Parts: sequence; structure tokens; C-alpha cells
Amino acid sequence: MLLEKEFYLRDDVVTIAKDLLGKFLITEFDGQRTVGKIVETEAYRAPEDKASHAYGYRRTPRTEVMYATGGTAYVYLIYGMYHLFNVVTNEKDIPHAVLIRAIEPIENTELMLLRRSMEALKPQLTAGPGVLSIAMGITTNHSGINLLEQDSLIRIEDRGTRVEAQEIIASPRVGVASSQEWAPIPWRFRIKDSKWTSKAK
Repeated sequence: MLLEKEFYLRDDVVTIAKDLLGKFLITEFDGQRTVGKIVETEAYRAPEDKASHAYGYRRTPRTEVMYATGGTAYVYLIYGMYHLFNVVTNEKDIPHAVLIRAIEPIENTELMLLRRSMEALKPQLTAGPGVLSIAMGITTNHSGINLLEQDSLIRIEDRGTRVEAQEIIASPRVGVASSQEWAPIPWRFRIKDSKWTSKAK
């Protein structure tokens, strides 16, 4: 079942980041469908969160989509090569977002391997926000896509998988050392014992 708007409009982005674990990310480009189970997320809560691109209500052409209504895709580029897929949450003009950091490949792994120029199915395929976007075909061209339509190019489904609190590992987010007192906050969430989660640098 497609996640509905009410799922994304809640005001607690940390809860949403946890609730996205076990949900299924689907892309469908040029008639080619890929599916992965979300196993790792990070929460970002602007305006006070110094690790967020929208800290202090900062607005740029890149981050403007963070101010959209919850249920919108926010995809940005890092290192000039990696496209990172985020889900905007909360009401319009409240720039909360959840970064999808890792997925477990579920459907059409052959296409994922082709996109990643890999031959064997192993965690490096999708264990990390940059590589999962490559495997799923997501780029910055998809930033702003509405995730709420059944025929959306990118969407997220609930297939009944439940991840209990004791199955979730909370730890500091990756790559936010410069965010001062916000750096150690444990807003990175992983499914315990999943081999598909990413390694902290």
C-alpha cells in the first residue's frame, strides 16, 4: 500500500525516520521497475538542526524543495557525482527531511547490478546513500517529485513489514562533524543485523 500524505505530514521527523525502516522504495523509469527495502535512514530537523541544509531557514535554489509539503522528493548532489535521495516531511514551509541511507535489494536486482557495473549481489550495491541512488536510477532530475501518486516515478510502499523498537540501532549521523553540538545526536537509524546498512566513515 502506497504511503499516504498523513504519514509524511507528522511533525516528528525522528519518528518518521524510524517508521520508514522496513518500507519499500520503488522507482519506475522507462518501464523499468526496481524495489528495495529501506534499512537505514537519517533525520534532519531544520531550522534549529545545524546539520540540515535548511538550518536557520536557509533557502537556496537547491534547498527550496525542502519547504514543499511532506511527501516530496529532495535529491541533491555531493562530491559532484553522488545523488542523495531524501523524503521531505511535515507541513509546507517546515523544512524537515529524511535521508534514505541504505536499502536491501528486493526486485530487479539485475538492473541494479547493471547500473552499478557490478556482477555479484553484495552489500556494496546499495549500502550507502550515493550508491543506492545509482542502483535505483535516482538523480537530481527527480528532485521535487511527488511521492504520493500511484504512478509516481518514485514512491514508497508499506507492505506490512514491521520493525520493532528493539530492532533499531540509533547512532550519530554520518558526515556532520562540522555541525557542532548537533554532530553527536543519534538520528541515524539502522535495522539491527541487516548486512545492507552502510558503514560510518
